[in-house]
Amino acid sequence: MLKKTILTAALITVTTITAQAAPTHVDSNIKKYTSTSGVAGNLNSIGSDTLNNLMTYWAEGFKKKYPNVNIQIEGKGSSTAPPALIAGTSQLGPMSREMKSSEIEEFQKKYGYKPTKIGVALDSLAVFVNKDNPIKSLSLDEVDAIFSKTHKRGLADITTWGQLGVTGKLASMPISLYGRNSASGTYGYFKEHTLKKGDYKNSVKEQPGSASVVEGVAHDISAIGYSGIGYATSGVKALALSDKKGGKVEAANYQNVLSGKYPLSRMLYIYVAKKPGQPLPKVVEEFVKYALSKEGQEIVVKDGYDPLTAKMVDVQLKSLK
Repeated sequence: MLKKTILTAALITVTTITAQAAPTHVDSNIKKYTSTSGVAGNLNSIGSDTLNNLMTYWAEGFKKKYPNVNIQIEGKGSSTAPPALIAGTSQLGPMSREMKSSEIEEFQKKYGYKPTKIGVALDSLAVFVNKDNPIKSLSLDEVDAIFSKTHKRGLADITTWGQLGVTGKLASMPISLYGRNSASGTYGYFKEHTLKKGDYKNSVKEQPGSASVVEGVAHDISAIGYSGIGYATSGVKALALSDKKGGKVEAANYQNVLSGKYPLSRMLYIYVAKKPGQPLPKVVEEFVKYALSKEGQEIVVKDGYDPLTAKMVDVQLKSLK
């Protein structure tokens, strides 16, 4: 979950946020991107599937400003980012989770310094059900009982929708589980925060990408799945969530992400190899600055995720110095 201190500061600076259905607006205090000279060459990005579309949109916008830049985007999962950065096969390592200590150690062993983590967007990691499923909310305790075989949150196994209060034909149907594979940062984040590092059930249908998770849920009335909110479609709905059973449920919206009330709020990152005291290669630095610009954060909203506040952007930009 996002750190409360960051979120408190963000709430002070962000423009007024209205009800859940209101459109998300980018903080007017975020600066516009200003093009500069000397930006050319190859730029490779390997990592998160959650960020794949967003990286592609940013790449398209960036290339319009710098036609002499050749950008390649590959999104097979967050766990592919650290090895690519270490090997030097990519300069950008998008991740939907923070690097593990073991990954940081491997990087440091190669370069002699730690990788630089840059927050680029916010996400309300969503628990999706089919649009025709009448259920509206769940607790993470219940989600754990649905997805996990170890039940570290303490509830008994949940296998049918009837156990969750759903009536009618759907009540007796077994819950069909859709999730990501172990290369995914979303898989790891969900395992840590929802299952309390417990084990997934063997019946989870592991998908290679977020889009296929959502597609599976959209075509299966008895399904439940999880992915970044940016992959939502008209065929699914994101459930309001509470941490504990009986607790207040919160919708997966911008206001609740900023306040930390939504229990699966998270930051999305790009990792880079920045030697202390030295600037990043020009093309890498400018790409990150573009992502953190007003235009870049408008692309975040276009892709269905939540933008940073100006305060958050300022904090991230300092890491480039």
